[in-house]
Amino acid sequence: MAEEQYSQLANYECAVKKNLVIISEKVESESESEEDESFDKVRPEHDLIVDPLKRIAHGFKHFLSNKYNKYPRLFDELAVTQHPKFLVFACSDSRVSPSHILNFQPGEAFMARNIANLIPTFDKGKGCEVGSIIEYAVEELKIENILVIGHSHCGGIKRLMSHPEDGSRPFNFIDNWVNIAQAAKDKVKAEHKNLSFEEQCEICAEEAVNISLKNLYSYPFVRRGIQEKMIALRGGYYDFVAGSFKLWELQ
Repeated sequence: MAEEQYSQLANYECAVKKNLVIISEKVESESESEEDESFDKVRPEHDLIVDPLKRIAHGFKHFLSNKYNKYPRLFDELAVTQHPKFLVFACSDSRVSPSHILNFQPGEAFMARNIANLIPTFDKGKGCEVGSIIEYAVEELKIENILVIGHSHCGGIKRLMSHPEDGSRPFNFIDNWVNIAQAAKDKVKAEHKNLSFEEQCEICAEEAVNISLKNLYSYPFVRRGIQEKMIALRGGYYDFVAGSFKLWELQ
């Protein structure tokens, strides 16, 4: 009975409500001179530091000046405990830090990042790293929202979409991991076979988020929280080329 329920929970055909929110706002430059401004002038000062030790030291000093010493009451509270409202799964890609794109502040979001922001199905014998993150966030921190964020030009999704089906590529950790979203790849290949490989990858990046959302249902403590209306699941997609963010939820 348990195995039958598990297979149903992992079924990719669960209904998903897409495009709950689409945020896209282009900020127009005030003048042509500003548009032509070099990247070195607009990037953070500490990014120009080449030496890695100096970069780390400068970054921490920046944090002290702009956050830690500026908001002592907040950090006094965080020294005692944490009460984040969000559990966020995002990709390890250096371009898509949730703290930057969604402006999460210290203590606001419990974070987990991996290749292609994937969540495997519940399995007591495997995936204990991801499972422990989810369990701790739900059981100990009592989070109320789980957000899975995909993004444009995802290398993990590209790896999944280019993986040969004949098994000719030798075993490696990356392919073994991204195979979690195989159902998303199959769906895209079947429904969008006339599109270019690049276009298929972008669609697959969103569909892979849905895979992770559905896999979350296979974790008993998550499912219980959803049934008791204590936890909400949402998917997001950050397009850093267009400067937009999509948000949707399970139906």
